[in-house]
Amino acid sequence: MERIQRRTGHFLEDFRPGHLMRHKGGKTVTEGLFTTFTEFSMTSNPFSKNARYARAYGYSGLVCPPGLVMLIAFSQTVEDISENARTNLEYIDMKFGAPVYVGDTIEAETKILGVRASKSRPDLGIVHVQSTARKHVGTPDEVVVCTWERKVQVFKHDPAAELHEGQVDPDPIPCELFLPPYDPKTDYKSMAHLSSSDSYFEDFRTGTILVHSRGRTVTSEHIHLTAVLDNTSQVHCNQFMIDCDPERYAGGKLIIFGGIPFTLCLGLSCPDIGDNALGDLIYTTGRHTAPLFAGDTVFAETEILGVRDLDGRPDLGIVETRLRGYKFERAQGEQHEGVPRGFRKVQIFELDRQLVMKRRSHYAG
Repeated sequence: MERIQRRTGHFLEDFRPGHLMRHKGGKTVTEGLFTTFTEFSMTSNPFSKNARYARAYGYSGLVCPPGLVMLIAFSQTVEDISENARTNLEYIDMKFGAPVYVGDTIEAETKILGVRASKSRPDLGIVHVQSTARKHVGTPDEVVVCTWERKVQVFKHDPAAELHEGQVDPDPIPCELFLPPYDPKTDYKSMAHLSSSDSYFEDFRTGTILVHSRGRTVTSEHIHLTAVLDNTSQVHCNQFMIDCDPERYAGGKLIIFGGIPFTLCLGLSCPDIGDNALGDLIYTTGRHTAPLFAGDTVFAETEILGVRDLDGRPDLGIVETRLRGYKFERAQGEQHEGVPRGFRKVQIFELDRQLVMKRRSHYAG
Protein backbone atom coordinates (compact mmCIF):
# COMPACT_ATOMS: atom_id res chain seq x y z
CA MET A 1 0.00 0.00 0.00
CA GLU A 2 1.39 3.37 -1.01
CA ARG A 3 1.63 5.87 1.83
CA ILE A 4 1.85 9.54 0.84
CA GLN A 5 2.80 12.23 3.35
CA ARG A 6 1.01 15.36 2.23
CA ARG A 7 2.49 18.83 2.70
CA THR A 8 0.45 22.01 2.91
CA GLY A 9 1.45 25.62 2.62
CA HIS A 10 4.59 27.07 1.12
CA PHE A 11 8.08 27.24 2.56
CA LEU A 12 10.70 29.89 2.00
CA GLU A 13 12.22 28.24 -1.07
CA ASP A 14 8.80 28.10 -2.77
CA PHE A 15 8.33 31.87 -3.07
CA ARG A 16 9.30 33.81 -6.19
CA PRO A 17 9.16 37.63 -6.48
CA GLY A 18 6.47 38.73 -8.92
CA HIS A 19 4.36 35.57 -8.53
CA LEU A 20 0.62 36.20 -8.05
CA MET A 21 -1.33 33.76 -5.88
CA ARG A 22 -5.13 33.66 -6.06
CA HIS A 23 -6.17 32.12 -2.76
CA LYS A 24 -8.60 29.27 -2.37
CA GLY A 25 -12.05 29.39 -0.91
CA GLY A 26 -13.13 32.94 -0.38
CA LYS A 27 -15.47 33.71 2.51
CA THR A 28 -19.08 34.83 2.69
CA VAL A 29 -19.90 37.00 5.69
CA THR A 30 -22.69 35.23 7.55
CA GLU A 31 -24.71 36.64 10.42
CA GLY A 32 -22.95 34.20 12.73
CA LEU A 33 -19.49 35.31 11.65
CA PHE A 34 -20.46 38.96 11.91
CA THR A 35 -21.97 38.56 15.37
CA THR A 36 -19.17 36.38 16.74
CA PHE A 37 -16.43 38.85 15.99
CA THR A 38 -18.23 42.13 16.64
CA GLU A 39 -19.24 40.81 20.06
CA PHE A 40 -15.93 39.14 20.91
CA SER A 41 -13.93 42.25 20.04
CA MET A 42 -16.33 44.50 22.01
CA THR A 43 -16.87 46.75 18.99
CA SER A 44 -19.26 49.56 19.95
CA ASN A 45 -19.62 51.69 16.80
CA PRO A 46 -23.38 51.91 16.05
CA PHE A 47 -22.75 51.21 12.36
CA SER A 48 -22.02 47.63 13.44
CA LYS A 49 -24.78 47.46 16.05
CA ASN A 50 -27.84 49.40 14.90
CA ALA A 51 -29.23 48.90 11.39
CA ARG A 52 -31.49 51.97 11.66
CA TYR A 53 -28.48 54.13 12.48
CA ALA A 54 -26.36 52.65 9.66
CA ARG A 55 -29.07 53.12 7.04
CA ALA A 56 -29.73 56.70 8.14
CA TYR A 57 -26.11 57.48 7.32
CA GLY A 58 -26.33 55.92 3.85
CA TYR A 59 -25.12 52.37 4.39
CA SER A 60 -27.10 49.36 3.15
CA GLY A 61 -27.16 47.70 6.56
CA LEU A 62 -24.90 46.78 9.45
CA VAL A 63 -21.28 47.49 8.50
CA CYS A 64 -18.48 45.02 9.18
CA PRO A 65 -15.90 46.79 11.37
CA PRO A 66 -12.44 47.09 9.81
CA GLY A 67 -10.97 44.49 12.17
CA LEU A 68 -13.39 41.84 10.92
CA VAL A 69 -12.75 42.75 7.27
CA MET A 70 -9.03 42.38 7.97
CA LEU A 71 -9.51 39.01 9.72
CA ILE A 72 -11.54 37.52 6.86
CA ALA A 73 -9.21 38.77 4.15
CA PHE A 74 -5.96 38.03 5.98
CA SER A 75 -6.98 34.49 6.92
CA GLN A 76 -7.49 33.59 3.26
CA THR A 77 -3.80 34.29 2.63
CA VAL A 78 -2.47 32.10 5.45
CA GLU A 79 -2.37 28.70 3.72
CA ASP A 80 -0.31 30.06 0.83
CA ILE A 81 1.80 32.66 2.65
CA SER A 82 2.23 31.94 6.34
CA GLU A 83 1.10 28.44 7.24
CA ASN A 84 4.79 27.59 7.65
CA ALA A 85 5.80 30.89 9.19
CA ARG A 86 7.50 31.55 12.49
CA THR A 87 6.06 35.02 12.97
CA ASN A 88 4.36 37.92 11.24
CA LEU A 89 6.80 40.84 11.28
CA GLU A 90 4.92 43.90 10.02
CA TYR A 91 1.71 45.19 8.44
CA ILE A 92 2.27 48.01 5.94
CA ASP A 93 -0.17 50.50 4.38
CA MET A 94 -3.38 48.59 5.06
CA LYS A 95 -6.14 50.55 3.32
CA PHE A 96 -9.89 50.05 3.41
CA GLY A 97 -12.27 50.67 0.52
CA ALA A 98 -15.87 49.60 -0.01
CA PRO A 99 -18.02 48.74 3.02
CA VAL A 100 -18.69 45.06 3.75
CA TYR A 101 -22.12 43.78 4.77
CA VAL A 102 -23.59 40.47 5.89
CA GLY A 103 -24.01 38.37 2.74
CA ASP A 104 -20.98 39.82 0.94
CA THR A 105 -18.34 37.37 -0.29
CA ILE A 106 -14.69 38.34 0.04
CA GLU A 107 -11.94 36.82 -2.12
CA ALA A 108 -8.23 37.56 -1.85
CA GLU A 109 -5.03 37.36 -3.86
CA THR A 110 -1.38 38.03 -3.02
CA LYS A 111 1.60 39.18 -5.05
CA ILE A 112 5.05 38.15 -3.81
CA LEU A 113 7.16 41.29 -3.61
CA GLY A 114 10.37 40.07 -2.05
CA VAL A 115 12.31 37.11 -0.69
CA ARG A 116 15.50 37.18 1.31
CA ALA A 117 17.40 34.86 3.61
CA SER A 118 17.78 35.54 7.31
CA LYS A 119 21.19 36.88 8.29
CA SER A 120 21.24 34.98 11.58
CA ARG A 121 19.05 31.91 11.03
CA PRO A 122 19.83 29.67 8.03
CA ASP A 123 16.48 27.90 8.46
CA LEU A 124 14.49 31.14 8.11
CA GLY A 125 13.96 34.04 5.76
CA ILE A 126 11.63 36.97 5.14
CA VAL A 127 8.88 37.10 2.54
CA HIS A 128 7.35 40.49 1.61
CA VAL A 129 3.89 40.37 0.03
CA GLN A 130 1.03 42.57 -1.17
CA SER A 131 -2.48 41.21 -0.61
CA THR A 132 -5.78 42.55 -1.95
CA ALA A 133 -9.33 41.51 -1.04
CA ARG A 134 -12.41 42.20 -3.18
CA LYS A 135 -16.13 41.58 -3.05
CA HIS A 136 -18.56 40.90 -5.92
CA VAL A 137 -15.67 39.30 -7.83
CA GLY A 138 -16.50 38.54 -11.46
CA THR A 139 -19.41 40.99 -11.63
CA PRO A 140 -19.68 44.62 -12.82
CA ASP A 141 -19.86 45.58 -9.13
CA GLU A 142 -16.47 44.07 -8.23
CA VAL A 143 -14.68 46.38 -5.79
CA VAL A 144 -11.69 46.40 -3.45
CA VAL A 145 -12.51 46.17 0.27
CA CYS A 146 -8.93 46.28 1.55
CA THR A 147 -5.33 46.00 0.44
CA TRP A 148 -2.10 45.76 2.41
CA GLU A 149 1.50 44.66 2.48
CA ARG A 150 3.10 42.50 5.13
CA LYS A 151 6.44 40.94 5.95
CA VAL A 152 6.52 37.45 7.39
CA GLN A 153 9.32 35.22 8.69
CA VAL A 154 9.02 31.82 6.99
CA PHE A 155 10.81 28.49 7.60
CA LYS A 156 12.74 26.63 4.93
CA HIS A 157 11.68 23.04 4.25
CA ASP A 158 15.00 21.93 2.80
CA PRO A 159 17.93 23.57 4.61
CA ALA A 160 20.05 23.20 1.47
CA ALA A 161 17.52 24.66 -0.95
CA GLU A 162 18.44 27.74 -2.96
CA LEU A 163 16.20 30.75 -2.59
CA HIS A 164 14.65 32.94 -5.29
CA GLU A 165 15.86 36.14 -3.68
CA GLY A 166 14.90 39.53 -5.05
CA GLN A 167 12.43 42.40 -4.85
CA VAL A 168 9.72 43.79 -7.15
CA ASP A 169 7.47 46.84 -6.83
CA PRO A 170 3.94 46.59 -5.44
CA ASP A 171 1.04 47.07 -7.84
CA PRO A 172 -0.95 50.33 -7.70
CA ILE A 173 -4.25 49.16 -6.19
CA PRO A 174 -6.99 51.84 -6.14
CA CYS A 175 -8.60 51.65 -2.71
CA GLU A 176 -10.58 54.68 -1.56
CA LEU A 177 -12.52 54.54 1.69
CA PHE A 178 -16.27 54.77 1.10
CA LEU A 179 -17.64 57.79 2.93
CA PRO A 180 -21.39 58.38 2.75
CA PRO A 181 -22.17 61.98 1.76
CA TYR A 182 -23.36 64.42 4.36
CA ASP A 183 -27.10 65.04 3.92
CA PRO A 184 -28.32 68.25 5.62
CA LYS A 185 -31.88 66.89 5.43
CA THR A 186 -31.03 63.95 7.72
CA ASP A 187 -31.67 64.49 11.43
CA TYR A 188 -28.31 63.12 12.62
CA LYS A 189 -28.62 64.93 15.92
CA SER A 190 -31.65 62.87 16.95
CA MET A 191 -29.41 59.79 16.88
CA ALA A 192 -26.37 61.30 18.61
CA HIS A 193 -27.23 59.54 21.89
CA LEU A 194 -26.48 56.19 20.23
CA SER A 195 -22.71 56.86 20.14
CA SER A 196 -20.20 58.20 22.65
CA SER A 197 -20.65 61.89 23.42
CA ASP A 198 -16.92 62.61 23.82
CA SER A 199 -15.31 61.01 20.77
CA TYR A 200 -15.97 63.52 17.99
CA PHE A 201 -13.20 65.15 15.98
CA GLU A 202 -13.26 68.24 18.21
CA ASP A 203 -12.49 66.13 21.30
CA PHE A 204 -8.99 64.98 20.30
CA ARG A 205 -5.75 66.78 21.12
CA THR A 206 -2.30 65.88 19.83
CA GLY A 207 -0.13 64.30 22.51
CA THR A 208 -3.00 62.88 24.55
CA ILE A 209 -2.90 59.21 25.56
CA LEU A 210 -6.27 57.55 26.13
CA VAL A 211 -6.03 54.52 28.40
CA HIS A 212 -9.04 52.38 27.56
CA SER A 213 -10.79 50.99 30.60
CA ARG A 214 -11.85 47.55 29.43
CA GLY A 215 -9.83 44.37 29.05
CA ARG A 216 -10.61 40.91 27.73
CA THR A 217 -9.09 37.58 28.69
CA VAL A 218 -8.48 35.25 25.75
CA THR A 219 -8.96 31.57 26.61
CA SER A 220 -8.64 28.42 24.52
CA GLU A 221 -11.60 29.84 22.57
CA HIS A 222 -8.92 31.33 20.31
CA ILE A 223 -8.59 27.93 18.60
CA HIS A 224 -12.26 27.99 17.63
CA LEU A 225 -12.14 31.63 16.54
CA THR A 226 -9.13 30.94 14.34
CA ALA A 227 -10.83 27.90 12.79
CA VAL A 228 -14.02 29.86 12.06
CA LEU A 229 -11.88 32.21 9.96
CA ASP A 230 -10.35 29.27 8.02
CA ASN A 231 -6.89 30.25 9.27
CA THR A 232 -4.83 27.05 8.87
CA SER A 233 -1.56 28.07 10.56
CA GLN A 234 -0.53 25.16 12.78
CA VAL A 235 1.16 27.28 15.46
CA HIS A 236 -2.32 28.37 16.55
CA CYS A 237 -3.95 24.94 16.80
CA ASN A 238 -1.49 22.00 16.73
CA GLN A 239 0.02 21.54 20.19
CA PHE A 240 1.47 18.13 19.26
CA MET A 241 3.56 19.71 16.51
CA ILE A 242 4.94 22.19 19.04
CA ASP A 243 5.59 19.46 21.65
CA CYS A 244 7.72 17.60 19.10
CA ASP A 245 10.09 20.59 18.76
CA PRO A 246 9.29 23.12 21.53
CA GLU A 247 12.48 25.14 21.09
CA ARG A 248 11.41 26.05 17.58
CA TYR A 249 8.24 27.79 18.78
CA ALA A 250 7.87 30.74 21.15
CA GLY A 251 6.97 29.63 24.65
CA GLY A 252 6.59 25.99 23.63
CA LYS A 253 2.80 26.39 23.42
CA LEU A 254 0.09 27.54 21.04
CA ILE A 255 0.42 31.17 20.00
CA ILE A 256 -2.82 33.08 19.58
CA PHE A 257 -3.38 34.17 15.97
CA GLY A 258 -2.16 37.78 15.72
CA GLY A 259 -5.39 38.89 14.09
CA ILE A 260 -7.20 38.24 17.36
CA PRO A 261 -5.28 40.78 19.50
CA PHE A 262 -5.30 43.07 16.43
CA THR A 263 -9.09 43.20 16.22
CA LEU A 264 -9.48 43.00 19.99
CA CYS A 265 -7.37 46.13 20.50
CA LEU A 266 -9.48 47.92 17.88
CA GLY A 267 -12.63 46.90 19.75
CA LEU A 268 -11.34 47.78 23.22
CA SER A 269 -10.49 51.27 21.96
CA CYS A 270 -13.78 51.74 20.14
CA PRO A 271 -15.85 53.58 22.80
CA ASP A 272 -13.12 56.21 23.17
CA ILE A 273 -11.74 56.50 19.65
CA GLY A 274 -14.00 54.69 17.17
CA ASP A 275 -17.63 55.29 18.11
CA ASN A 276 -17.93 58.38 15.90
CA ALA A 277 -15.62 57.24 13.10
CA LEU A 278 -17.02 56.81 9.61
CA GLY A 279 -14.18 54.44 8.90
CA ASP A 280 -10.50 53.61 9.19
CA LEU A 281 -8.56 55.29 6.39
CA ILE A 282 -5.21 53.49 6.64
CA TYR A 283 -2.94 51.55 8.96
CA THR A 284 0.49 52.80 7.89
CA THR A 285 2.43 50.28 9.96
CA GLY A 286 1.71 47.70 12.62
CA ARG A 287 3.52 44.89 14.38
CA HIS A 288 3.20 42.28 17.08
CA THR A 289 5.81 42.96 19.74
CA ALA A 290 5.23 39.93 22.01
CA PRO A 291 3.23 36.71 21.71
CA LEU A 292 -0.18 36.22 23.30
CA PHE A 293 -1.16 32.93 24.95
CA ALA A 294 -4.40 31.47 26.30
CA GLY A 295 -5.11 32.98 29.70
CA ASP A 296 -3.58 36.37 28.88
CA THR A 297 -5.74 39.48 29.25
CA VAL A 298 -5.53 42.16 26.56
CA PHE A 299 -5.72 45.89 27.32
CA ALA A 300 -5.24 48.86 25.00
CA GLU A 301 -4.36 52.53 24.88
CA THR A 302 -4.36 55.11 22.09
CA GLU A 303 -1.95 58.00 21.59
CA ILE A 304 -3.21 60.92 19.51
CA LEU A 305 -0.46 61.75 17.02
CA GLY A 306 -2.25 64.47 15.06
CA VAL A 307 -5.52 65.91 13.81
CA ARG A 308 -6.22 67.47 10.42
CA ASP A 309 -9.03 68.49 8.09
CA LEU A 310 -10.35 66.19 5.38
CA ASP A 311 -10.34 67.98 2.02
CA GLY A 312 -13.80 68.55 0.64
CA ARG A 313 -15.60 67.35 3.78
CA PRO A 314 -16.18 70.13 6.32
CA ASP A 315 -18.26 67.66 8.34
CA LEU A 316 -15.30 65.31 8.87
CA GLY A 317 -11.68 65.31 10.01
CA ILE A 318 -8.81 62.83 10.24
CA VAL A 319 -7.37 61.72 13.56
CA GLU A 320 -3.92 60.11 13.45
CA THR A 321 -3.31 57.64 16.27
CA ARG A 322 -0.99 54.97 17.62
CA LEU A 323 -2.87 52.05 19.12
CA ARG A 324 -0.97 49.89 21.61
CA GLY A 325 -2.08 46.58 23.04
CA TYR A 326 -0.55 45.16 26.19
CA LYS A 327 -0.86 42.51 28.87
CA PHE A 328 0.41 42.15 32.43
CA GLU A 329 2.78 39.36 33.44
CA ARG A 330 3.50 38.28 36.98
CA ALA A 331 6.88 39.53 38.20
CA GLN A 332 7.38 38.72 41.87
CA GLY A 333 8.75 41.63 43.88
CA GLU A 334 8.73 44.10 41.00
CA GLN A 335 7.11 47.52 41.25
CA HIS A 336 6.46 49.71 38.23
CA GLU A 337 4.68 53.04 37.94
CA GLY A 338 1.03 52.60 37.03
CA VAL A 339 1.26 48.81 37.29
CA PRO A 340 -0.06 46.66 40.19
CA ARG A 341 2.71 45.41 42.44
CA GLY A 342 4.06 42.04 41.39
CA PHE A 343 3.33 42.58 37.68
CA ARG A 344 5.06 44.05 34.65
CA LYS A 345 3.39 45.62 31.61
CA VAL A 346 4.26 43.91 28.31
CA GLN A 347 3.35 45.52 25.01
CA ILE A 348 2.02 42.95 22.55
CA PHE A 349 0.88 45.07 19.60
CA GLU A 350 1.30 48.48 17.97
CA LEU A 351 -0.60 50.04 15.08
CA ASP A 352 -0.37 53.48 13.47
CA ARG A 353 -3.96 54.16 12.50
CA GLN A 354 -5.82 57.04 10.81
CA LEU A 355 -9.56 57.40 11.35
CA VAL A 356 -12.10 59.57 9.55
CA MET A 357 -14.06 61.21 12.37
CA LYS A 358 -17.38 63.02 12.48
CA ARG A 359 -17.43 66.61 13.71
CA ARG A 360 -19.80 67.34 16.57
CA SER A 361 -20.77 70.60 14.85
CA HIS A 362 -22.44 68.64 12.05
CA TYR A 363 -23.64 65.45 13.71
CA ALA A 364 -24.46 66.23 17.35
CA GLY A 365 -24.99 69.97 17.73
